[in-house]
Amino acid sequence: MIVCPQSVEHPRGSRCQRLPGQVVKMSSSDPECPQFLFVKVLASRGRLEAVTQQMGYHPQYLDSFLKTQHYLMHMDGPLPFDCRHYIAIMAAARHQCRYLVNLHVLQFLRAGGDPQWLRGLEFIPPKLRNLNEINKILAHRPWLITKEHIEKLLKISEWSWSLAELVHAVVLLAHCHALASFVFGCGCEQDEGLGGRGVLKPLSLGNQCFCEATASNSYGQELLRINRKRSLDSCMELDSLRERMQRIHVETEGRDEMRLLQQDREEGLSPLADTDGEVTGATNLACYMQDPDFGYQDFARRDEDQTQVFRVQDYSWEDHGFSLVNRLYSDIGHLLDEKFRMVDGLQSSAMAKRQGCEPSVFKRGIWNYIHCMFGIRYDDYDYAEVNQLLERILKVYIKTVTCYPEKTNSEMFDRFWKQFKHSEKVHVNLLILEARMQAELLYALQAITQYMIS
Repeated sequence: MIVCPQSVEHPRGSRCQRLPGQVVKMSSSDPECPQFLFVKVLASRGRLEAVTQQMGYHPQYLDSFLKTQHYLMHMDGPLPFDCRHYIAIMAAARHQCRYLVNLHVLQFLRAGGDPQWLRGLEFIPPKLRNLNEINKILAHRPWLITKEHIEKLLKISEWSWSLAELVHAVVLLAHCHALASFVFGCGCEQDEGLGGRGVLKPLSLGNQCFCEATASNSYGQELLRINRKRSLDSCMELDSLRERMQRIHVETEGRDEMRLLQQDREEGLSPLADTDGEVTGATNLACYMQDPDFGYQDFARRDEDQTQVFRVQDYSWEDHGFSLVNRLYSDIGHLLDEKFRMVDGLQSSAMAKRQGCEPSVFKRGIWNYIHCMFGIRYDDYDYAEVNQLLERILKVYIKTVTCYPEKTNSEMFDRFWKQFKHSEKVHVNLLILEARMQAELLYALQAITQYMIS
């Protein structure tokens, strides 16, 4: 059982964004320093993805994030491993995030997933396909989810979900939607390119580049050893995956289909290995979603219809969501809670000083602004502070990354807050990731609670 001492002792009555917490500076011998975490990632995945590199600017958060993601994807849980990765593909496709789709296509196949499923939603079991509706709603307008959506998935039938399975799926969906915001917000999608290929690029941590830091010690040698071994293993594995996928297509579609697939492969459209030996997802991600025109719409607060507003004093993560999710999917609540607290505890004194306020005030302004866009209100907060704390160009950036991240481009990241360090911009994107994820979870878990008590 995973136990997070910080989370266990955390008083459930106070909000995450208001908790005191400081990130302690670490030495290079600390097991949570960036070099150590990067080696662990390389050992388990054989590559250092752009997301890991960016989060490495805040190593304690990276450690919490990696633990949560590993638990969701690879530890014991209600859902089969191949289904977890396919759900991640469905979630990432809602935001046209090829980076995440490509990563999970590869992991889906490694988990023994049926390559036929990669042809689109028409080729997956109805049980998984039925998840499409709440995937769509959570990704774009989470306030629309109701207990009827939950009931429809849980009703007794051949393709019904259990409560535990559904909670696991909901956490996966929220995790991948929010991670897509981070991917686009930090420019990882552009860095990776269409093939989603991650390369180890210099990562400045303080005044020292990661590559320089590792070159003169055992970390550098360990990185080289892992890279050599995993490169050989990956080549053999990818050859096997390519053969499996080609055999399936030959058996089901015949020679004409194979000629079409070969053409698609040359054009970069097929989920086969590309010229660098990396398995990639379809360039056209529409096959993984339905109703592609469904997107974010501004949450309009209308005086005549106040019931739409989600009031945190009525349903909060601390008092309601945490206990429900932890009961139905053991220990994930502790991991999520630790991650929410970790992002709140990150140092932001430089950012706040530039804005002329306390760090906690500045971070709370960003957090509450994000929740406000999803219709979540805090009665003890003066929303006039948002306009005072956040300049217009920052608000535009935050809203784009949060609500329609696929419209974000690298110029937006470079343009906003030119006077701020790269690590500070990453910090803003981490706040977006966690605030968005918590917002989606609040709506989904409230709907599950309403179903359970009705």
